[in-house]
Amino acid sequence: MRGSFKDIPASMDMPEGRLHHAEWGGMTTELGEVFTTMDIAPLFAGLPGGRCQCPHWGYVIKGTLRYKFADHEEVFNAGDVYYAAPGHTPVLEAGTVYVEFSPTDQLKQTMEVVERNMATAQSGR
Repeated sequence: MRGSFKDIPASMDMPEGRLHHAEWGGMTTELGEVFTTMDIAPLFAGLPGGRCQCPHWGYVIKGTLRYKFADHEEVFNAGDVYYAAPGHTPVLEAGTVYVEFSPTDQLKQTMEVVERNMATAQSGR
C-alpha cells in the first residue's frame, strides 16, 4: 500500500494544521502539517497522568516536534526518525511536516478522550 498528502483525505482540517490518516495492517499512518504552534497537552486530560498512552514512530520531514515526558523532553528536527514512548504530550511547532505510525487500537483509545476534550473545548464548557 502507499499514500501521500494528495491520496489520503484530510481527517482533521483546521486553521492550526491538517492531519491525514490511513489504517494499514493494524497501524495508523498520520501525515501532519502544522500551521500554528500547538501545545496540545490539555487534550489528554482524563488519560493516566494527563498524557498520551500510545507509542508513535515517525519521521520529521520539515520543522520540529517536541514530546514532553514527566521527567524530560525529546526534540525531533527535520531529518530525524523518532520513537515516542507512551506517557508524553506533544508540542507541534509551526511549519512542521511529519509522518507518524501508531498501533491503531491504542490510538483509538487515546483519540476517544482527545475528541471528547476537543468537543468540550469547542462548546466552551
